[in-house]
Amino acid sequence: MAQPRQESNPSLPKRLVEVAQIFLKLGTIGFGGPQAHIAMINDEAVIRRNWLTQEQFTEGLAVCEMLPGPASTQMGIYAGYLRAGQWGALVAGLCFISPAFLIVVALSWGYFRFQGLPQIEALFLGISPVVTAIILGFCWKLGKKTIKHWSSALIAIAVFLVTLLSQLSVLGQFLIAGLIGMYFSGPRGPQNRQSTSRQVNSYLLPGLAILLGNIPTETLALSSFWGWERIREFFLPLTLFFLKVGSFIFGGGLVIIPLLEFEVVNKLQWLTHTEFINGVAIGQLSPGPVVLTAAFVGYKVAGVLGALVSAVGIFTPSFIFIMVASPLLLRVRQNPWIQAFLRGVTPAVVGAIAAAALPLAQTALVQENILRSAVAVLILILALIALLRYKTPTWQLVPAGALIGLCMESFGK
Repeated sequence: MAQPRQESNPSLPKRLVEVAQIFLKLGTIGFGGPQAHIAMINDEAVIRRNWLTQEQFTEGLAVCEMLPGPASTQMGIYAGYLRAGQWGALVAGLCFISPAFLIVVALSWGYFRFQGLPQIEALFLGISPVVTAIILGFCWKLGKKTIKHWSSALIAIAVFLVTLLSQLSVLGQFLIAGLIGMYFSGPRGPQNRQSTSRQVNSYLLPGLAILLGNIPTETLALSSFWGWERIREFFLPLTLFFLKVGSFIFGGGLVIIPLLEFEVVNKLQWLTHTEFINGVAIGQLSPGPVVLTAAFVGYKVAGVLGALVSAVGIFTPSFIFIMVASPLLLRVRQNPWIQAFLRGVTPAVVGAIAAAALPLAQTALVQENILRSAVAVLILILALIALLRYKTPTWQLVPAGALIGLCMESFGK
């Protein structure tokens, strides 16, 4: 990993203050999604302040794109690392995440506090179809980029069907897909297809059963604001679950959708489908990465403390990858077996997201009457056109959907 430039070398405390100021600002104004975040970091760290060269930035971006987790957050951690070492990485990451975390917690409180009000329902009548369009649009763009071979298409279709029709863990499916990618795309090429296929079916698939549990019959009730009464019971489940999720967000932040939906809606039943899609919307409304939807889940489960535990859990792998493993990452990135594993995981992500989008679309589009359902379908179609044809930023589409929902409510009166 490249070392920090030495042209300007103030004391470590001064550098840390500078890093904190810049990333607090970026974390507050960073609307527009991961590409906008990365462009802002490049502007501040490379162009304006000369913390690192453009070559170093591009090198770090290539590593962050390879890693699981939100690439923009990891790029901020990487820039902080080059400027002020391990402490700089920690300060940059925390300052970049904190403003969006506070916004998500505040919006989560408001959502659950005023959930039954007609105005809130009207807002999400317009927002939910937009979020569904964002998920479908992401799935379409990722599929066009990654599914270029029959084996990739088969992986995507298989994960789509398995996710819909079974209770197999999405994470388990990603691991199997990665192994299949190594088999088909690894340096040695396809060998012993039939015996290898039998081994996958005989050994790997049954092993996933250990990830399954009994599905609760009732959705978890809302915690208190701080969550003191719940945090002792849910501290370990939240921590372990979001550490696991944070380690497998390959392909972009929206990969969190199928991972969370399988566990927190279908298996653990911490959230309903309606709460889940609205939580994704709240994640989209914040300036930070969409994986902060984890804080919404944590708030429902165990209040502010649960939101904090969930956020720490899902971002910890990103800090570890950059702060601890960064000297090895450039060498690992070129390993053909790692590349083959990722070529298997990425189409699996497409299939999982497509499967997760179906129940979310049903929740968003099937309304209490035909008129409201028709409006929801129209919003989804318009949002898809805006995303795919005109490249409209998601942070503009979500408020537009909310405005349409409010207008619909007013028209209904």
